[in-house]
Amino acid sequence: MVRSVTATAGRSGIDLPLQLRTTRVVTVLSILSFKPGKKRRFEILIQPHLEPMYRFAFRLAGQQQDAEDLVQDVVVKLYPRLEELEAVDQLRPWLNRVLYRHFIDQLRRKGRQGDRPMSELVEADSQADWLDSLDAEDTGPMALLELERLGPELDRVIATLEPDQRTLLLLHDVDGWRQDEIAEILDIPLGTVKSRLHRVRAALRKKLLQQLEPTASAGRVEN
Repeated sequence: MVRSVTATAGRSGIDLPLQLRTTRVVTVLSILSFKPGKKRRFEILIQPHLEPMYRFAFRLAGQQQDAEDLVQDVVVKLYPRLEELEAVDQLRPWLNRVLYRHFIDQLRRKGRQGDRPMSELVEADSQADWLDSLDAEDTGPMALLELERLGPELDRVIATLEPDQRTLLLLHDVDGWRQDEIAEILDIPLGTVKSRLHRVRAALRKKLLQQLEPTASAGRVEN
């Protein structure tokens, strides 16, 4: 699994430590059974979105190979639907929604949950200063300095979240998507996004405090 190249910064301005390769999808595009003109229209339409799709797929799957497979599957699935794609006003959220649904379908078929360490997205020292912000109704996108405070304890906690919870948290607090945009991507009501985000933050804060308590107690004993 290769993650040696830092990708272009996402919406939040944070560099993502993954290697975004589009060669596999480009190869798929080259062999699709399109008429030349139609194939070119599809390439022009989908090509600008491949890198964001890889970034989103990597957030979901947590592994380069799985992310590539996700994007490739979705591209192959969508290429016969060119006219439908051309009629979409906001294509990127629409593509993310298709990608997310395909990811969830795969999880259900495989009967397992994706697993990815948060530390692959950020450099971490400590997370204590960030805990209080989880109580806020809407903290908005995390600033880079806040992200740098997150430690390895968060990795383990994030890994225990359900895929839909992890996706919601990353989309909003890391990537900086607005709640209405997330509702469109995940195809759920805005009110559901707000309530789920509130619950996942509360659960995350509780679990982080449980993780930190033994460490804090040990420190007090040593002192």
